[in-house]
Amino acid sequence: MTRLVIRQHRSSIGEKIAARRTLEALGLRRTGQSVEQTDSQAVRGMLRKVAHLVEVSQQGASPEKSSKPEVSVSGEVGHGVRPKAK
Repeated sequence: MTRLVIRQHRSSIGEKIAARRTLEALGLRRTGQSVEQTDSQAVRGMLRKVAHLVEVSQQGASPEKSSKPEVSVSGEVGHGVRPKAK
């Protein structure tokens, strides 16, 4: 099965008790900590509940840039390239 690498990138201070318990169930205790979990429906459901607090990647996934176009704040679609200053 696929393994997921889950990293807590935001603190649980001020979060509801359910979100804190979900982080605890995933094995996360502090900001910056990473854990590996087997990919399952139960884990995916827990990740949906705390998606705003964690970053998820697949184990062995290459850190290359995705081919998905980025959208800037102004709404323009690009590929991560800034326009040249005139």
